[in-house]
Amino acid sequence: MALSFFPCCASIAPQQHQAKLNLGGNKALEDVKSLIKTVGAPSVVSSPVKSLQNGNWVKLICGASFEDVVDIRNLSLVYTLAGVDCIDCAADVSVVSAVNEGIDAALEIFPFRRPWVMISVNDDEDLHFRKAEFDPEECPLDCSRPCERVCPADAISFESGWSTTKFSYGNKTPTSVKAGVLTERCYGCGRCIPICPYDKISVSTYIRDTTATSELLKRIDVDAIEIHTSGRQSAPFKELWDGLGDSIKHLKLAAVSLPDHGESTVSTMNAMYSIMEPDLSCFNLWQLDGRPMSGDIGRGVTRESIAFALRLAAIKERPRGFLQLAGGTNAHTVDGLRKVGLFQATSFTKNSRDENSTAMIGGVAYGGYARKIVGRILSSMQSQHGITGIEDYPEHLLQALREALALVGKLKCYQSI
Repeated sequence: MALSFFPCCASIAPQQHQAKLNLGGNKALEDVKSLIKTVGAPSVVSSPVKSLQNGNWVKLICGASFEDVVDIRNLSLVYTLAGVDCIDCAADVSVVSAVNEGIDAALEIFPFRRPWVMISVNDDEDLHFRKAEFDPEECPLDCSRPCERVCPADAISFESGWSTTKFSYGNKTPTSVKAGVLTERCYGCGRCIPICPYDKISVSTYIRDTTATSELLKRIDVDAIEIHTSGRQSAPFKELWDGLGDSIKHLKLAAVSLPDHGESTVSTMNAMYSIMEPDLSCFNLWQLDGRPMSGDIGRGVTRESIAFALRLAAIKERPRGFLQLAGGTNAHTVDGLRKVGLFQATSFTKNSRDENSTAMIGGVAYGGYARKIVGRILSSMQSQHGITGIEDYPEHLLQALREALALVGKLKCYQSI
């Protein structure tokens, strides 16, 4: 994919991180470093807070239910090198460790500032916290298996294989799994359910444990939390927030992801902010979830998130907090923001905890689309070389980084090459 970016905005030098290993000597790896310098990423990438204020914050969503730690590690490595500000992942110990392994590996290749690590939880039933399930032995032999073809995460297989859920690069012991839904890869998009001709697929939902979440937030390598809520009732939100207790003090950012409820959206936000405010000592962010888990489908799906942002940005009565797009975001989102005049447009507002002029839209979170464009390369690499770190095959890393830079660069205003 050719890289095509917009002219750079104000640039800020990144914080430096000392690499631990000497990874030189490989031409492809040197090309990786050269590519990062060529697009001007080192002069553009700033602290996550500054990115939110400038309107060029980029978050990678690994998936609130996506738990394939091998892919998560490699995705984190690639997108750290692309300059993302935050990596959002499942509130699971193994997943958090995989994200940080990927970040560490990236910083050994190129000394960027470290992106924040965010964990996602829910206060009630939510589309992002569910898994598809079915018994493949009940499937008719003549079924064309449309579920397998439609799954964007390659989470359905009719052959036995290997699970990488608890895989660690210090302990290479993946476990065997049966055919059906690969639980660690399913992130709950639900596309397989209506397409099954025999109605064999069901869904199991879950709510993340508050106590376990509190312990994760106390780790030094977890910086932020995102609470997914329907916003229909404030009681579940309050119960979760209160249950987090003192762990909230460890946060650098508290985010709330919510759908568009039309005219009642702002009142819902104000109700939740009133619950958070007494304990809030960090920045806060509102994730505007336009069309959840759809960014990989096509160009038009980003319209809902842009329309949500356009309407909310114009309402002065909304509570304090940065605004960030999600749900249907893809390579066309920045173009859409430009068309409606929201791309890095600034205003003097109270929404950044310091009374300075900040961007009306802090940034964009990319999930399904970001995973798709890099995931194709990860799949190709694994089919050739098996389970491995992408830095072990720099030619694949270079391909993946080009894809990631093409996406991140639209918002970061990197130079074209």
